[in-house]
Amino acid sequence: MGNHIVHFIFDNKLEVDTILANEPWSFDKHLMVLQRYDKDMPVEELTFNCTSFWVQVHNIPVRFMNQKVAKGICSNVGTIIKKSKTEVEGGSFMRVRVRMDITIPLSRGRMVSLGQGKELWVSFKYECLPNICYWCGYLNHDNKDCEAWLESEGSLKVED
Repeated sequence: MGNHIVHFIFDNKLEVDTILANEPWSFDKHLMVLQRYDKDMPVEELTFNCTSFWVQVHNIPVRFMNQKVAKGICSNVGTIIKKSKTEVEGGSFMRVRVRMDITIPLSRGRMVSLGQGKELWVSFKYECLPNICYWCGYLNHDNKDCEAWLESEGSLKVED
């Protein structure tokens, strides 16, 4: 359809729902952002800026290891998907299904308050992550194409 947009047509709604529920999808390690298409809308008005990931939340203290806390921690990463099948509570991390805006960098984690002035860093790991720039956290390019990395490399060069 132009501008790297491909139109898929399916015979039934259940297939489409299943495909969208199992995001993210990738081709050759590049993220494919999928969106339902309303036939009355011009293709040019489609925005491909959100997809869903399973986010693993690591380093949560055992006494706070539950879905309510994990969802609260992930609420600043994106929109929590409430109807997702979640893993059993326990283990070394919690999983939360999150719909994320991919036009902003991925969050590596965040500080959480434990009360009484104590804070702790919890880290995020994203399942089925496609190519990503580990320098800046964006999904639309990799390290070798990163402007921030190229700028820092230029500033590190020493002239004779």
